[in-house]
Amino acid sequence: MATGIEPSPQAGATGVHAASRAAIPARHLRTDRWWLAPACTAAGLLAFIVYSTWRAFANADYYHAPYVSPFYSPCLAQNCHTMRGGPNWEIFGSWWGLSPALLILIFPLGFRLTCYYYRKAYYRGFWASPPACAVAEPHKKYTGETRFPLILQNIHRYFFYFAVLVACILTYDTALTFRDEHYAWGHMGLGTLVFLANIALIWAYTLSCHSCRHIVGGRLRHFSKHPVRYRLWGWVGKLNERHMLLAWSSLISVAVADLYVYLLATGAFADPRFF
Repeated sequence: MATGIEPSPQAGATGVHAASRAAIPARHLRTDRWWLAPACTAAGLLAFIVYSTWRAFANADYYHAPYVSPFYSPCLAQNCHTMRGGPNWEIFGSWWGLSPALLILIFPLGFRLTCYYYRKAYYRGFWASPPACAVAEPHKKYTGETRFPLILQNIHRYFFYFAVLVACILTYDTALTFRDEHYAWGHMGLGTLVFLANIALIWAYTLSCHSCRHIVGGRLRHFSKHPVRYRLWGWVGKLNERHMLLAWSSLISVAVADLYVYLLATGAFADPRFF
C-alpha cells in the first residue's frame, strides 16, 4: 500500500537503495544513541589490540618466577626465558629471532577472530556491517562470508581444538603459581588469584563456544538415547547464553594476567604473599 513518502528508485541503485529493499527515505528510524554500543566495542577491541601487539613484540618481562604471561605460554622457541618446570618446548631453534609470543598467539587469536560473537562485534564496530540493528550499512553490496577472506571464518571449529589445548597449558601454568620464587610448593600470592580467575574465565569462554555446543550435542536425533551428552549439552547451553559476557571477561582477564607479570618482572612491586 502506498504511503505517499516512497522515494523514487534510482537507476542501478544497489544495497539499501535497491528497488527490492523497503522504500524508506531515512537511513533509519531509530532515535536512541544506537552508535554508542558499536563505538564502545570498537574502542575496547582497539585498546586490546594495541596492548597485546606491544606485549607480543616486546619479547621481555614475561616471566617472574613462578608466573609466566599467558601471551608467552607455551614458549616454543630457543630464545625463551628458561622457566623451571614451565612449558619450555624448544621446537624452534636459534634461527627464530622474533618474540616467541608470535608463535603461540596465532591460536587463541584465531579462535577469537572467528568466534561468532567477536565476528558480530568487529563487523559492527569496525566495518559498520551493519552498525546496529535496524540501521542500514553503508556498503553497496553484501556477500556475507561466502568470499575470501571471510570464508575462512568457517575454520572456527578447528581453532576450537587448539584453544582447548592452550587452555590446558594455561591450567598447568596456573598450577605452577602455587610455588614460590624458589620453586618450592605451598606458595600462594596475589598472582595466584589473578591466574585462577583468568583460567576460570578462559575455560568458561572456551566451553561456551558454539562449536563446543555442537560437538557435545549436535547431530543427535534423540536426546533420550544420549542422556550424558544431553546433560553436557544443557550445561554448555547455559554458558552459551553468556557467551558475550565471557568473551569480554576472558579478554580482560588475560590482559590483566599479562600486565601483572609485566609489573612483577619490571620490579614495579613485589607479589603479595598469603602463605
